[in-house]
Amino acid sequence: MRVLLDYRPALRERTGVGEYVHQLAKELARLSSSDGASSPAAPRPRGTGGSAGPDVVVFSSSWKDRLRDSDAGTLGSVGTIDLRWPVGLLNLSWHRFGWPPVELLAGSRFDIVHSPHPLVLPSRYAAQVVTIHDLDFLVNPDRVLAEVRRDYGRLARAHAHRADRIIVPSAYTAGQVRVRLDVPPDRISVCPEGVPDWTAHPAGPPSGRQKGYILFLGTLEPRKNVGGLLSAYRRLLDLNPGAPRLVLAGKAPPEAAPLLAALATAPLAGRVDHLGYVRPDARQALYEEAGVLVMPSFDEGFGLPVVEALSLGVPVVASNRGALPEVLGDAGLLVDPDDAESIATAVARVLSEPALAASLSARGRERARSFSWRRCATLTRDAYELALEARRRRVSGRRAPSAGR
Repeated sequence: MRVLLDYRPALRERTGVGEYVHQLAKELARLSSSDGASSPAAPRPRGTGGSAGPDVVVFSSSWKDRLRDSDAGTLGSVGTIDLRWPVGLLNLSWHRFGWPPVELLAGSRFDIVHSPHPLVLPSRYAAQVVTIHDLDFLVNPDRVLAEVRRDYGRLARAHAHRADRIIVPSAYTAGQVRVRLDVPPDRISVCPEGVPDWTAHPAGPPSGRQKGYILFLGTLEPRKNVGGLLSAYRRLLDLNPGAPRLVLAGKAPPEAAPLLAALATAPLAGRVDHLGYVRPDARQALYEEAGVLVMPSFDEGFGLPVVEALSLGVPVVASNRGALPEVLGDAGLLVDPDDAESIATAVARVLSEPALAASLSARGRERARSFSWRRCATLTRDAYELALEARRRRVSGRRAPSAGR
């Protein structure tokens, strides 16, 4: 089975979807190697045949960002296709006109073409798979910008019905896809995401954990409810003026300007640090110095920072919305994202009650063991098989003679 995976979300900054694409490509290649089916030394597939080249190929197209400048060097036995096409122009052509087919750009055929977002990659021959991480863009279009607002809400339903298989990271998102996109459950595969190959601390919280900072990790976008977190932190400072500082780790898009401006005013001035985007190789150290991770999102299709924090024994306070209760289980504290007092109280408990922090740390490590990128890749490969079967049935149906002939 030859798979083409759109790697563009991981090109510049590996945020949620980018991390998903990177880890999935790496683990799919490892699965192929362990099966003895891959060709690690195979060249980039530029021929017209459908069998030469690696089993997993990542596709990149950007005018500015080159695949070789990203983290592709850590992917192992993965083939690469790196074209100099502007991302926006190609997406506009793909979304609006369904052209050019990816085989024309790649110079090769594939069995599977996998898009890590809700809109399919145009293909003449391959089974088409999409990953839908969440449907917040459909439920709250005012929270998204640019081509996501322009195309996703208008096209997601049609593309979901066109895809041969839909992958989601949680049962919550599966339910959203069933209800809002009217997709039968037998066309959806739930493939939970995983945790990095980090070496965790020994059991129990590291020395001084309760004195660590309060951490938020994610893009400072409306869905993440950073404004609510800042309100909760103000309340926490009222309760405890000596509370640890708050660290915001994540890219700040232009619409986050009011949030950044608030950091310069009392009582937040000098108490809140904005680090911006944190590279993957620096994330473990960021978590390890934290006393608690807070994720107060209004909606999450999975919540990757939650499982990353759990894997290192960092106590977690998370919203009771979206997939977060499903992912966190009983390994953390759930709060109402609309209630700043609820968030502040939960954070204060973790920071002031060592026994609670230690219990959450132990439960978190245990919970994190159920999430792995290898399992995600295995389930994804199963989804590919189902996509191939769906495409065979669809093609066979088109070729079958009509009744009465």
